Amino acid sequence: MSQDRPHVGLFVTCLVDMMRPSVGFASVKLLEQAGCTVDAPAAQTCCGQPAYNSGDRATTRQIALDMIEAFEPFDYVVAPSGSCAGMLRKHYPGLFEQGSRERERAEAVAAKTYELTSFLTGIMKMKSVDAALDQNATYHDSCSGYRELAIKDQPRKLLKTVKGLTLTEMKDAEICCGFGGTFCVKYPDISNNMVTKKIANIEASGADLLLAGDLGCLMNMAGKLKRQGSKVQVRHVAEVLAGATDMPAIAERDE
Repeated sequence: MSQDRPHVGLFVTCLVDMMRPSVGFASVKLLEQAGCTVDAPAAQTCCGQPAYNSGDRATTRQIALDMIEAFEPFDYVVAPSGSCAGMLRKHYPGLFEQGSRERERAEAVAAKTYELTSFLTGIMKMKSVDAALDQNATYHDSCSGYRELAIKDQPRKLLKTVKGLTLTEMKDAEICCGFGGTFCVKYPDISNNMVTKKIANIEASGADLLLAGDLGCLMNMAGKLKRQGSKVQVRHVAEVLAGATDMPAIAERDE
């Protein structure tokens, strides 16, 4: 490491930047509480998932090179998103030819990239948070975080230390909510069927708060909950862990 305090490059992600900046600020607070120095490089862009999922490898490679250059100086790269962290960690190296300099750079950045709760518990050994919230929450395990990065227990370990918070597991917490980035646009009927089943499980849990680690999934589920007239609130896990729950929940700002 370059210093006593690990120097973290915060990958803010597109949706956090455009739709829910409070998640970025909450992430900074948590990382600093864990003992990190945090910067968000201005040169960062989209991770390239839309192009990658659409088969446009040329555009994805250029985006990846820009991102690699932006984050190379840091000890770690941390994102409040399993999906975006998974793109850097699991898919960037394969964009470049084996043995090439670009492949080496991609592998180096991939190796130091983590999703937020995984980094806090696994690297910084954070065991508890200084937050309180008197609600009954349930947690949705987003596909990329769960399947690519094995994120399951990490957020729950920290949530169990939030004073006043009850964590109630829903049925099929690991089943996709139907968002899937461009999937929900290409296959809207299938996507709607999936999120309808997910919402039924959320409601059946009895929880009044839905949490997850990926904003795309949260926005998808929050929209469906609102259209069905549900009273369940929706927040990113970082907001609760950081005690940053003073702003309206997701999908409530236009009420």
